[in-house]
Amino acid sequence: MSSSVSVVEKKDFLKWFLKNYQVKKRECVWLLNYLISDEVLMGNVHFVENAEFCPKALVISTHCVENAPFRFYKHNIITTDPEKSFHDIRLNQDEPIYIQLNFKSKNVSPQFVAVLEENPFLPENMAADKKYSFLAEMVLDESFTRFKRDSILKQIDEALDQNDEATFQNLSKQLNNL
Repeated sequence: MSSSVSVVEKKDFLKWFLKNYQVKKRECVWLLNYLISDEVLMGNVHFVENAEFCPKALVISTHCVENAPFRFYKHNIITTDPEKSFHDIRLNQDEPIYIQLNFKSKNVSPQFVAVLEENPFLPENMAADKKYSFLAEMVLDESFTRFKRDSILKQIDEALDQNDEATFQNLSKQLNNL
């Protein structure tokens, strides 16, 4: 599988991630730093969702989410020991590694979205579910934006009726930012 995300982009993302988030298991920091230090390994790294369906996957969580701290999947074997995954990665450097990072607000993080790749191992029914989930999320976002816009417009009308210029200016800025 050829990656459309460069090694430099992946390294920059992991450095940003480690700088801004605290993982639940400190060994995961060592593991991610090991990946960053090796160009060949980083070429085989792919950031995906639902990594448990991949032949070889790391799932790492931060303190700001409720997910399990760490999981390493290799075919039908699962371990929670980062050291075992480290040894497997070190001994099998030519194998692709799929990484799922669980952290707060990841789907709205431009750094994460820039390196996220489609999971080629998702079952077909999940791929369709994900598509519909994404579309539903878009509809909800649009509805929320319209509601917020209508609310601000109503407040602007009230501010104009009361000749409240300061409130009008503040609300106008909010509307422009929306």
